[in-house]
Amino acid sequence: MARPSMPLIDYYSLESPVATEFRRLLHTFQRKGKEADLKSILFTSAITSEGKSTVASLMSITAAYKGHKTLLIDCDLRRPSVHRLFACERGKGMSEVLHNGDEVKSVVKKTSLDNLDIITAGKAVAHPTELFDSRIIGGLVHELKFYYDFVFVDTPPVIPVSDPMLLAQEMDGAVLIVKAGSTAREVAQRAADILSSSQINLLGVVLNNVKGSLPYYYDYSHYNYDYSQRHDSGKPIDNRNNPGAVRASKTDQSEKETDSPRKNRIPK
Repeated sequence: MARPSMPLIDYYSLESPVATEFRRLLHTFQRKGKEADLKSILFTSAITSEGKSTVASLMSITAAYKGHKTLLIDCDLRRPSVHRLFACERGKGMSEVLHNGDEVKSVVKKTSLDNLDIITAGKAVAHPTELFDSRIIGGLVHELKFYYDFVFVDTPPVIPVSDPMLLAQEMDGAVLIVKAGSTAREVAQRAADILSSSQINLLGVVLNNVKGSLPYYYDYSHYNYDYSQRHDSGKPIDNRNNPGAVRASKTDQSEKETDSPRKNRIPK
């Protein structure tokens, strides 16, 4: 699959219904975080092609825009997607950390958002499951939580392979992605049962691909939810050619209200 011409960040619109829903999800994480430590969150799905990588990436972008120092890690070593979503080279990543013992700070990649870093999957390996040692993963997560407000981890689907289970045990919580109109109810329930039976903190389910799959009243257009900026004449402002409507400048980000103290950056 060819690398996208633009990273997902450049397609992200702060005023879109999608961004609104992800801000609500972020608020849920923050509320739960007040009750218990909730900084490392795993994203998985029942089966393939449910959009878990996209959801994890959008969640990371949303948290970064809100002023949270955020790290997104691609731990789907079989079918990695994060490097494509952010239009960067796969390069060194998690496989080098887990297989070669590289320091985690050496594989962190910057993005165009000051508050968002990523770690790609790294080189392909023959048997990814053998790399996931709970003690090593636990140590890495503990280290990274010192530098970041949120550590989001994209993992393989939970039913085909056991990788997510090995990772989820070291995370503060897990989110299950379900594709509306595609994933059978029994399959989604099986995935939820697998996570819950292992005493993993299942935070909830994100329903993806809602448009066209659920009744009309789930669609924003039914409520005429167009609350974008308008001119005095009443006409909507066209932000398509305005970079500020898609990507906040460094000045804008520094002026945004943050809900948590500034974190230390990983030393170079």
